[in-house]
Amino acid sequence: MTTEVVQKHVFISGRVQGVGFRYFIQQNAADLNLKGWAKNLADGRVEVVISGNLDKIEQMITKLKEGPSFARVHDLEVNSESTDDFSGFSIRY
Repeated sequence: MTTEVVQKHVFISGRVQGVGFRYFIQQNAADLNLKGWAKNLADGRVEVVISGNLDKIEQMITKLKEGPSFARVHDLEVNSESTDDFSGFSIRY
């Protein structure tokens, strides 16, 4: 298991707003001990920054591709970022 801490900046498109996607992300982040934030964008996408163990982030990205039951993910854009120091996971407005 890799212990390297990394950060990913993810943009999720599809039917991802109004379906509980940010809360789905927040719950899975807590389960995987990841930090960061998620917010809805005006263009209909959800933006997410996740920070933590690389193995856990890979698990999260797999979950993001599926989303909650009412979501329909069409595309996932994943970018690497420099690591910020987050105290937890939050939803931004």
